[in-house]
Amino acid sequence: MAVTEDGSLATSGAPAGQAATELAERGRRPLQRVQHLLHAHPAASPAIILAITCVVFTMLNPRFSEPGTVSLMVQQTAVVAALAVGQTLIILTAGIDLSVGAAAILAMMVMATYGSEHGLPGGAALLLGLAVAILAGALNGALVTRLKLPPFIVTLGTLSVFTAITLLYTGGQSIQQIAMPDLLSWTGDTHAIGEFRVTNGVLLCILLYLVVGFALSQTAWGRHVYAVGDDPEAARLAGIRTTRVLFSVYVVAGVVYGIAAWILIGRAGAASPNAIGEANLESITAVVIGGTSLFGGRGGVLGTLLGALIVQACALGLSLAGVDDQYRLLAVGILVVAAVSVDQWIRKVRA
Repeated sequence: MAVTEDGSLATSGAPAGQAATELAERGRRPLQRVQHLLHAHPAASPAIILAITCVVFTMLNPRFSEPGTVSLMVQQTAVVAALAVGQTLIILTAGIDLSVGAAAILAMMVMATYGSEHGLPGGAALLLGLAVAILAGALNGALVTRLKLPPFIVTLGTLSVFTAITLLYTGGQSIQQIAMPDLLSWTGDTHAIGEFRVTNGVLLCILLYLVVGFALSQTAWGRHVYAVGDDPEAARLAGIRTTRVLFSVYVVAGVVYGIAAWILIGRAGAASPNAIGEANLESITAVVIGGTSLFGGRGGVLGTLLGALIVQACALGLSLAGVDDQYRLLAVGILVVAAVSVDQWIRKVRA
């Protein structure tokens, strides 16, 4: 016997173990192989669904695949996709955030108000809005980790709190982009790549996905997030400070909501307290369709991005096909139920 690099003992039984694994793999039925594939690669399912969706809607209306249409779809996806990054982090810990839209709108209105009515420079107004979003995330995190309240109840309550504060603060009034510093509307500036047009907001959203994706897959913090979501007690016994990790997730989610608020100003061309009314549901939908488990511990931001694109592709594709908007809600509802059902099936995977 020999000692391996990690201090364990290597035995001559290793090849036999590998052979047993290969035999087990060959013995799996095709459906079991699909189940194991989806368990190992959560983003595979939404990638397949997105590809099928694009092919079907292009067949129904060739305009769907034109550069201008794709540009519009990507730009319309940016805000919800950004919010869904924060939602993904929280759902990975087996939580849920119903206040995502309200927190982002509050941050957006603070940015816009201080940048226009109070004459604050764009950078200062942006930082102030980000600070408000971080405080909103920290409040949710403190209530969940310190008072041990369920995330669903906490964020349902703060949804009303943040909405009320926004309406009281703004008086329900919108602020037009022309009254704000140029920096706040920078995310709406566009760049042409041939016939394809992309905004700074879209580029910022992509950067956000790259940073959070790297943090989840390549850092100790990311591994701890998955561990806490998968089994909090086992993570605690392994020496992970579960309370600190969980609180940090809500704070990081707050940062994400602040960035999403900035993207929203550029996308909408104004700051309105009544914007993105369905953001909470849409962000959860994107995460669930993207393959992240509602029970925590499995998933990632790549699947979430694909899920957000699927939702928007369905909406745009059905519109181009001349289908009533109510059927879009029906399609999204069916996708959500199907995604959760598949997740339940995947969680039953056996080695």
